[in-house]
Amino acid sequence: MAPRETDNNPTEADQPAAAQREWERLWEEGDDGAAGAERESAGPERGRPAKAAAEPANEHATEADAEPGGAHGSEADAEPEGARDGDTETSVTSAASTSESPDADTSKAEDADSPPTATPAPGNADEAAAPHRHTLPAEDPAPPTTPRLDDERIAAVRRVAAAGRRWRNLQLAGCAALLAVAMTAGAIAMGAAKDSGAAGVAVGSSAVSPELLASGSLDASIASLQAHLRTQPKDFDGWATLGLAYVEQARTKGDPSRYPQAQAAFQRSLKISPANENALEGRAALAAARHEFKEALTYADQVLKENPYSERALCSRIDALVELGRYADASKAADLADARKPGVPVFTRYAYVHELRGDVTTARKVLEQALAAATSPGDISYVAGTLGQLAWNQGDYKTALNDYGRALAADENYLPALEGRARTQAALGDRAAAIKGMELVVSRYPLPQPLVELGELYESRGAEGDKAKAEDQYALVDAWVALARANGVNADLDTALAAADHGDVTSALKAARAEWGRRHTVHTADALAWALHVNGLDKEALPYARQATATNYHNASFLYHLGTIELATGHQADGRAHLAKALKLNPGFSPLGAAKARKALEATK
Repeated sequence: MAPRETDNNPTEADQPAAAQREWERLWEEGDDGAAGAERESAGPERGRPAKAAAEPANEHATEADAEPGGAHGSEADAEPEGARDGDTETSVTSAASTSESPDADTSKAEDADSPPTATPAPGNADEAAAPHRHTLPAEDPAPPTTPRLDDERIAAVRRVAAAGRRWRNLQLAGCAALLAVAMTAGAIAMGAAKDSGAAGVAVGSSAVSPELLASGSLDASIASLQAHLRTQPKDFDGWATLGLAYVEQARTKGDPSRYPQAQAAFQRSLKISPANENALEGRAALAAARHEFKEALTYADQVLKENPYSERALCSRIDALVELGRYADASKAADLADARKPGVPVFTRYAYVHELRGDVTTARKVLEQALAAATSPGDISYVAGTLGQLAWNQGDYKTALNDYGRALAADENYLPALEGRARTQAALGDRAAAIKGMELVVSRYPLPQPLVELGELYESRGAEGDKAKAEDQYALVDAWVALARANGVNADLDTALAAADHGDVTSALKAARAEWGRRHTVHTADALAWALHVNGLDKEALPYARQATATNYHNASFLYHLGTIELATGHQADGRAHLAKALKLNPGFSPLGAAKARKALEATK
C-alpha cells in the first residue's frame, strides 16, 4: 500500500490545533496568491470555536483537502438521488387538481458575506417559520463507519453530558467546545480510516456536476471532489459541488462545523465565476440549513431569474416560503414547480404544503404518487419515511409502522425511519423497543429532537438511574445548540422547544421571542405560546397558541399546548375539548405530554 500524504502529520493529541493552523494558512494564501480573500468565509468570524472543524494537516494540501466526517444529522435540504434528472413527467396538480397561478413574488435579504442582488418584493418581509421535519434525504446514504470509530465519537459525546451533570456552573460555550472536539476527533479518525483503505476513488472530470453526488456514497464523492480540486483548483463547478456536499454532510451527520467549509467553497466558486448557478443554488441550501430563510429565498429567486426551470431553486423557493410562514405563497410556488419540474423533490414539498393546511388526504395521495415514481433507495426511503411521519401525526400507528418498514427495506440505516419507528413503538406501549431504537438513533444522530425524545422515554420509564440518563440527553441538546450557533446556525427554535420543558425557562422565552421576531409560522407560534406558559404568562400565550392551530395542521402537541393554556386562563370547556382532541388525534404524541394531558382531563371533570 502506498504511503498517505498525511503519514507525517502531528500526533493525534497535537493534530486538531496544528490542522486548524494549517487550514487557516491555506485559506490565507490561496493557490492564486490572493492573500486572505477566502479566509473570511472559512475562519471563525461567526464565533466558531478554534477547533470546531479542524482538518488533517498537510503542508502540500490545498483548500480541497478537508476530509469528510462528523456526527449524524442536520436540517439542510438537498435533492434525493436521481430526482434532478426528472423521475416522472406526471405533475402533482394533475393528480390532486389543485393547481393555482404561479407566484411571482420575490424577497430581499442581506447576506453579511456576499450580498445578493435579487430584486425585492413588497409585503411579508418579516414573516417567518420554524423548520419542519420534511427535509430531503441524502443523495445516497453515507457508508457506515467502523464500530471502533463510532464508539470513540459516541464516547466523547457522552463525556460532554457527564461533564454537564458534574459541573452545573460550567459555561455552555465550554460544553459546546467539548462537543466540537468530539465531532472533530471523529471526523479526523474517519478520514484516516478512509485514506488507509485499499480501494481508490476515481477523480472527477473537469466539469464536476452536482449529479456526482448521486453516483455513490457521499463521503466517496467528497473524497473524489477533493482529489479533483487539488489538480483543478479553478473548477468553479467542482467548488460549488463540494460546498453542496458539505451542506449535505452536515445535515446527515449532525456536524454544524461543516457549514463554514461549505460557505468557503461557495465563495471560492463565485470568485472564479460570479453568479454561477450551482454556487447560488448551494448558497440557498446553506442559508436554509442555517435557518436564514430570507437569504435562501433571495438566492433561489436569483437563480430562477436566469433559469426558471432549475429544480433546486424551485424547491428551495418553496422551502423558504414555508419556513417564512408565507403559506399561500408557498402553495403557489409548489404549483409553479409542479408545472415546470414535476418529480419526487417537488411532490414531497407539495404534499407538505397541503398537510400544513390540514389536507391530509391530498398530502398522502401525492406522497404515494411520489413513492411510485421513486426508483433509487434514497428516494424510496425518504418518501416512505415521510409517509410514516404523516400517518404517525394522525395516530395511525399500524400504517406508520408499515411505511417506516418500507423505508427501512430500501435503506436499513435510514435514521429518520429508525427514529419514527421508535417513536411509534413508544406510542404503542413497547417502551423497551422504543428506548433501544432511540438509543441507536442518538448514537448516530445527536440532534435536539431525538435527544429530547430519548430523555423523555427514560423519564417515563422511571427506573433506577433513568433520571440521570435523561439529564444526559438534555445536556447534549444544550451542547449541540451552542455548537450550532458557533457555526452560524440560528438555533433559537431548538432552544425554545427543549428549554421550555427540560431547561431554563427564561432562556426558552428569550429564544422564542427572538425567533418570533424573525419568522411567523405555526411552529414558532406554538413555541412562543408554550414558553410564555411555562413562565406563567398564560394570558399573553393564548393568542399565539390559537394562531398555531389556525391552519388546521394536525399536530397533537399544538392542541395539547392550546388546551393547557386555555385551562390556565379559565376557558375550561375549550381547554378540555382541545386536550381531548389531542389525545384522540394522536394518543401517544409524547411520552410525558400525553400523560399530562390525561391527568389534566381527569382533574377537570
